[in-house]
Amino acid sequence: MHVVSVINYKGGVGKTTVTANLAAELAHRGHNILLLDMDPQCSLTFSFFRPEEWDADLKDQKTIKAWFDSLNEGSQPIPLSSLIVKPPQVTKKLVGRGELDLVASHLGLINVDLELATQVGGATLHQSKKNYLKVHRRLAEGLTQIANREYDVVLIDCPPNFNITTKNAIVASDSILIPAKPDYLSTLGIDYLVRSLKGLVDEFNEYLQIDDGLKMQPIDPQIIGVVFTMIQVNAGEPINAQKPFIKQTSQLGIPTFENYFRENKSIFGESPQYGVPVVMNAYSNPTHGGVVKEIETFVTEFEERIGL
Repeated sequence: MHVVSVINYKGGVGKTTVTANLAAELAHRGHNILLLDMDPQCSLTFSFFRPEEWDADLKDQKTIKAWFDSLNEGSQPIPLSSLIVKPPQVTKKLVGRGELDLVASHLGLINVDLELATQVGGATLHQSKKNYLKVHRRLAEGLTQIANREYDVVLIDCPPNFNITTKNAIVASDSILIPAKPDYLSTLGIDYLVRSLKGLVDEFNEYLQIDDGLKMQPIDPQIIGVVFTMIQVNAGEPINAQKPFIKQTSQLGIPTFENYFRENKSIFGESPQYGVPVVMNAYSNPTHGGVVKEIETFVTEFEERIGL
């Protein structure tokens, strides 16, 4: 089971579009995929379930917030596996192929982070380090409970910040995928994100040295690459205004994907209301069909990078 966090500090870069289409195509190819929506905006959840379905069937007891709440209450936590649901429209299209499951998010997830922050401290430095490790390992431990479900890949859609829930995702991850729009603001934070990731890894592994019977392993999530989104194409290539930002990222020494997500507001904007990602649809329009082909090529590159 390979766990991948999908993250960028800046919102509006197509992070959820990448996550939903990557998951759908991997499932179409026969892989079993679990999606975790850790973003309080619930964009990934609403890509597969209509808001009224979420309100009626998921909001109260079937979200990642309910799981964190059960941990924070100090009672017997509910199993993470009990929150897994199957998006109905995608499931119909995947008959005879792989599986795509989801743990939904909740608009109140931001309050969970505040609660987690209060649990990190301690009366002594030693106790603070123990609490830090336990709080940041919660999602990793929850995922061990679903290892017997035989998922090939777990994709975690992270919020555009570096709070404790995001850190939980990173600590639980084998790899990091960074969607980015090739413009000044979207690429500006990539280097800062990489440094923040390194800081978290170093701090977590340093605290492990307290050796207090916690039986935790060092973490070492690897950045598998930056995938560029909202690419405007001219003559089969990104437009000149976007090329410098793509080149700038490569010069930082951060791996980048050769393939990208082309900007197409009509099909990417419409797909969530039908509960089916773009890559699972057939289009007679050659431009739209070309977008699907580009996503498929990106997914092939993704498979190669994680050894799937």
